[in-house]
Amino acid sequence: MTDKDLFALMKEKLFTAVLGDVLDVLGHRRQFLPQPIKPLAQGTKLAGRAMTVLEADFPEGKGHGPLADMPFGLMFAALDDLKEGEIYIASGSSFEYALWGGLMSTRALHLKAAGAILNGYVRDTSEILHLGFPVFSRGAFAQDQGVRGKVIDYRVPIDIEGIRINDGDLVFADDEGVLIVPQEAEKEAIALALEKVATENEVANAIRKGMSSQDAFATFGVM
Repeated sequence: MTDKDLFALMKEKLFTAVLGDVLDVLGHRRQFLPQPIKPLAQGTKLAGRAMTVLEADFPEGKGHGPLADMPFGLMFAALDDLKEGEIYIASGSSFEYALWGGLMSTRALHLKAAGAILNGYVRDTSEILHLGFPVFSRGAFAQDQGVRGKVIDYRVPIDIEGIRINDGDLVFADDEGVLIVPQEAEKEAIALALEKVATENEVANAIRKGMSSQDAFATFGVM
């Protein structure tokens, strides 16, 4: 199965709750990003590969490093490096400014990226909604990054409140959360999640016909 087929299957058949349950069983029990990270448009479902972006606060002023005189640091290089089916996922800075906006969405859409996930804020929300580009964040805040922060690296491991994200990790998100699926577990996790969905449908049918919740759990092992 190609990644394109996998992402389509996930969006059609799965949801984060069932995949998260399966990861729990497989021993990967801290894979959800912080609960405040939500879709800009309710009902958005997102699947793709992480393209990790490392942010940092970098107040405007004279510095000595190679990024000191580069507005936004490596942000434009990171954005232009997005590939089809990838998700721009950024973290590392404070919550004092927006990490994503409308023009970035326009560029990412042209590159056929799957979406963006920010451990921080977005701006230009009306423009992003009009474009229909999937974005998850902590909310909207118009303050600009340009004189306050920079992208200092990309395609490197990043950490969001103890959840490690590696470039290329499978990412799945919906209204109920953002889930990081480790690459070494993704095949087994997806297969088990699809089985669990089928079983839950059987449980729902049995309950509708009058089976008690206790009997249903004893019979199917799912509730």
